[in-house]
Amino acid sequence: MPNESHSAIKTVMKNFYRNMELDEFLSKQLADAGYGGADVQKTPVGTRITLYVTRPGLVIGRKGMGIKDLTDRLEKQFGLSSPQISVLEVEIPELNPRIIANRVSQLITRGTAFRRAALWALNTVMSAGALGAEIVISGKLRSERSHFEKYTIGIVPKSGETSTRIVKEAVAHLLLKMGLYGIRIKIAYKNAVPPD
Repeated sequence: MPNESHSAIKTVMKNFYRNMELDEFLSKQLADAGYGGADVQKTPVGTRITLYVTRPGLVIGRKGMGIKDLTDRLEKQFGLSSPQISVLEVEIPELNPRIIANRVSQLITRGTAFRRAALWALNTVMSAGALGAEIVISGKLRSERSHFEKYTIGIVPKSGETSTRIVKEAVAHLLLKMGLYGIRIKIAYKNAVPPD
């Protein structure tokens, strides 16, 4: 009996690890399409993967060639049994922390000052109707010593059940001449606040 539970835990951990690798692969492959996350579900027929992107046309490709190529790669690389990929457009990309984190990293890569990129992101998120947002950029920002800068706007709960329910966060990394930068974004949603 203990052996069975041990194997169940191993299976769950293996699935978590595979999903993490899959997520990393998809975020690199679909960076231009504005990748905002994926939902992986095992079905009796195979594996159903729902991709959330800002530009679905780039994922699907001409005559569905892009999605066919992606399906083949997922099958070979991750050993997924007959993956079925569906692509959904993110309705409000400004409220998806992953998309905003990627946009900030792209802005910094193109040469925009990190402070300006962070403030742009905060204003964008708030004008989309968020309750609050927080951005932490860490790395060798101004000198050889590594440190971080935090920018906050609105209300972002830090602890308790409220924070787990209404706050979503994402992390993006980018490599520049000075070294590796980390961008952590937290967004608090208005509509997720429980009524008084």
